[in-house]
Amino acid sequence: MAVTSIKEVARQAGVSVGTVSNVLNRPDMVAPARRQRVLDVIDKLGFVRNESARQLRAGRSRTIGLVVIDVANPFFTDVARGVESITDESNSMLMLCNSGEDRVREARHLEMLEQLRVLGILITPVDSNDPLIDEIAGRGTPVVLVDRRSKGRTRCSVGVNDVLGGRVAVEHLLAQGHRRIAFVGGPFSLRQVSERHQGARGAIADQPGAPAAELSVVETTSLTVAAGRAAAVTIAELPARRRPTAAFCGNDLVALGVLQEMTRRGTRIPQDLALVGYDDIEFAGAAAVPLTSVRQPREALGRTAGQLLLEEVEDGASHRHRHVVFDPELVVRESSSLRIKRRSVPPPVSRKRASVTQAKG
Repeated sequence: MAVTSIKEVARQAGVSVGTVSNVLNRPDMVAPARRQRVLDVIDKLGFVRNESARQLRAGRSRTIGLVVIDVANPFFTDVARGVESITDESNSMLMLCNSGEDRVREARHLEMLEQLRVLGILITPVDSNDPLIDEIAGRGTPVVLVDRRSKGRTRCSVGVNDVLGGRVAVEHLLAQGHRRIAFVGGPFSLRQVSERHQGARGAIADQPGAPAAELSVVETTSLTVAAGRAAAVTIAELPARRRPTAAFCGNDLVALGVLQEMTRRGTRIPQDLALVGYDDIEFAGAAAVPLTSVRQPREALGRTAGQLLLEEVEDGASHRHRHVVFDPELVVRESSSLRIKRRSVPPPVSRKRASVTQAKG
């Protein structure tokens, strides 16, 4: 079946192609009777406008690209949902790309998005210092970093205070009486991992009283459930005198992997091993033992990144880059506290901006 052209609509409506174009794009410029005649023909013929051609003439599409490192991670699903709320409001469309933590694949996505003349690109890059990002921005496609920081503050960015998140997680475990705590996560080349570990070390260093608390590290090659299961094997095989009584994991997927393996081995959570994750994905609260987690405002991250991108598009050369940092929130559940059903949870040692929420039992 042939596709109806705008010329055919104009011929049957007895108007010019320009009039049909105005009906589609600037209806207020066409007299009501003539406008209705064109709309009737459009309806009769089943005409669908060629949006690609229209965008080509305009020199820029209404598509926003979002490039993430792991589309299977629910964290990024929620970030994408936040971006989509902005594209819905701005009559744009979201195109989601997955780099799989592969720089070559990421570069291919970026180059394709630039060739498609997207409105802008939101990206959680494998390497925040990748020169390709600045090259694309320099050629006129706005780029906003999501859950990353821009070297030299040359790009807008949205992120979370991960040092604070790591601190409040370990302060909670210290408040539960733990003195042998493991940090489980990796690789440390990821800024989020290193900063969460930094916050955890800060909480240990600032803890008053005796006996002194210790923070060991079980580094993983990725932030996945499988990596968490492997880390749990390492922890379980440690001598009892060295085995941690609590673990703070680099994200919820790792924590869920630790939980799975420990449960399989008959280890009681939290009696034998208390667990805290990071992100507070939906599965955290739905786990067999509901998981305590440091909550990131995932949808707000995506929504704010989308807003920054549209601001840059609107402002043009006068745009000033902004860097938005959210504070995390500790959500306490059964995986870390035997006192979860009580009305309150002991507050963290630090009074810095993080908040503590006790989940309902």
